[in-house]
Amino acid sequence: MSKQFERVQAGEKVFDWLLLLFSIGVLFEAYRIDGALRLNSAGSFPIGLALIMLAASLTIVVSHRRKQRDPRIRSALHEFQVFFHEHFQPHIMIFTVVAIIYLAAIIWLSFFISTFVFLAVMIIYFRQGRIISSLIITSLAIVVIYVLFTIVFRVYLP
Repeated sequence: MSKQFERVQAGEKVFDWLLLLFSIGVLFEAYRIDGALRLNSAGSFPIGLALIMLAASLTIVVSHRRKQRDPRIRSALHEFQVFFHEHFQPHIMIFTVVAIIYLAAIIWLSFFISTFVFLAVMIIYFRQGRIISSLIITSLAIVVIYVLFTIVFRVYLP
């Protein structure tokens, strides 16, 4: 009887260890909020969340230790290439670049104008050029955001 191993995706084990390191960093920063481990301190909730994150990432690392990578992956470089091909597809990269431009645009334009342009561009792109319906959806989203944050919650948006 041959033993079958579960497979991990390309780069998954590296991601698991990075998540563990990130969880340790979050725990350290949460501890620095108050510097004490009291239940009623300002840092108690972030420390609790960081501990949950740390426990979850440790569980993931331990559960993946017996998993093997796909036998078609020949080397670490090939694994990186497979990971890059799977996770950096054109639509993801376009969204990332437009999101970074949007975050920079909020500084110079108002929140509502930059959000309208960002949503309109992205919805038109993902709906493959349906301009009129995309602009209607964007307008409705901006109205909902305005009503919720400005009128209901009374939050100042830049």
